[in-house]
Amino acid sequence: AKCQCKVVARERTNCGYPGISAAECRKIGCCFNASVPSVPWCYSPKQKKVKKVCPSDPYTRINCGHPRIKPWECTKKGCCFRAHPAGVPWCFYHRVMEE
Repeated sequence: AKCQCKVVARERTNCGYPGISAAECRKIGCCFNASVPSVPWCYSPKQKKVKKVCPSDPYTRINCGHPRIKPWECTKKGCCFRAHPAGVPWCFYHRVMEE
């Protein structure tokens, strides 16, 4: 993604080798920008920001507990707890979403 390559020149981490082409740099999953001299032109992209969310659709829940698990047992396992509706897991895993 373009936004992952918006890295301040002085904070670039070298990702290639001297003289690497733009195409070769991108092929190995790095960013290329030759507009600033004396800094790496082929550099590592910023990490994607992710957040954990409890899925809103109860029918996509992936079970994280056991029948009659207590809410505190579920959250201690690092999972989501919602005691509704019937017939779906009440203790379930988070989803990871890109911000």
